[in-house]
Amino acid sequence: MYNWQQNDWPHFRYDETAFTKIALSFVELAGQSLGYLHGLPSHEQTESLVTILVKEAIKTSSIEGELISRVDLISSIRKNLGYTTPSHHIKDKRSEGIAILLVKAREKFDTDLTAEMLFEWHRSLMLGNTSINVGQYRSHSEPMQVISGAIGKEEVHFEAPPSAQVPAEMQAFFEWFNATKPDGVSPISNLLVRAAIAHVYFETIHPFEDGNGRIGRVIAEKALAQGLRRPILMSLSTPIEAEKKTYYAALKKAQRTNDLTEWIQYFSETILQAQQEFIETIDFLLKKTAFFDKHQSNLNEAQIKVLNRMLEEGEGNFQGGMNARKYQSIARVSKATATRHLQDLVEKGILIVQKAGRSTHYQVNLA
Repeated sequence: MYNWQQNDWPHFRYDETAFTKIALSFVELAGQSLGYLHGLPSHEQTESLVTILVKEAIKTSSIEGELISRVDLISSIRKNLGYTTPSHHIKDKRSEGIAILLVKAREKFDTDLTAEMLFEWHRSLMLGNTSINVGQYRSHSEPMQVISGAIGKEEVHFEAPPSAQVPAEMQAFFEWFNATKPDGVSPISNLLVRAAIAHVYFETIHPFEDGNGRIGRVIAEKALAQGLRRPILMSLSTPIEAEKKTYYAALKKAQRTNDLTEWIQYFSETILQAQQEFIETIDFLLKKTAFFDKHQSNLNEAQIKVLNRMLEEGEGNFQGGMNARKYQSIARVSKATATRHLQDLVEKGILIVQKAGRSTHYQVNLA
């Protein structure tokens, strides 16, 4: 039996005191993150916020198997945050939609969660999608199942409550979520516990035809922000995406019991990891700034463009490294020019040569 089919649904069991230590660690790290951010120049603060929202958008989409345009995403996030951005025609509606969702959720973190808010989030997330009912709960009569495997050999990982039950289930969820916030009538003092429960509770109901995972992670982040009483500075989806199998296995197990002790432990550790990674993100941005301060006067326009593109994904994370073909595509120069520029960057110690078999590629030397 799934959790929602059991007699005690949705009365979850757990020992809140068992997670006090990890919650204190998270709050301490969150405070450090805020301090580091406020210690940066205003331009760096802006870039830090843009970077973390871009990372969250890309990783939460990747968990669901979607690849979105980084260029369109950066432009849309900057635009929705109210920052000046070069004129750019956004082609990827998915990038635009997730950017709108993340910025809206961040700006209204302290408000109560309502059906109208979720419908608005869903419309943003599904921008340009005409294949499903957008901005409303699912209503189809067939079971809502999470399935994997080839046709004829499918494995059902989870089956959500029937569509007819969704409105009542969601109303109960809203009442629980709003009552358990710090100034609610039945507050859950441990913000990690509340975020963990909120995520598995919402994912169990699975109220939409599509987008439940992405919205469920935004809800968990909203719970954390309400616990901190300020918008969070981290990407929850980054550690989840890095260990997707672990995430889905933990979720599958949690959806078969209303004793959430094990799930809360897993999700709390994931949140803590996400917060630590934000501090590492700030450290990387400081390295990036120092890097360009040191080298920019010795770089041409094409080299600056390519290096910026390489560093958008973090230290050493430019997939496959740089090569002449990629350089040509990004800088829009000839192969001979790309080769010459790359050799110049190597000679200056800006790029490091890495070889794999017969192929040669390059990574940025931030040391």
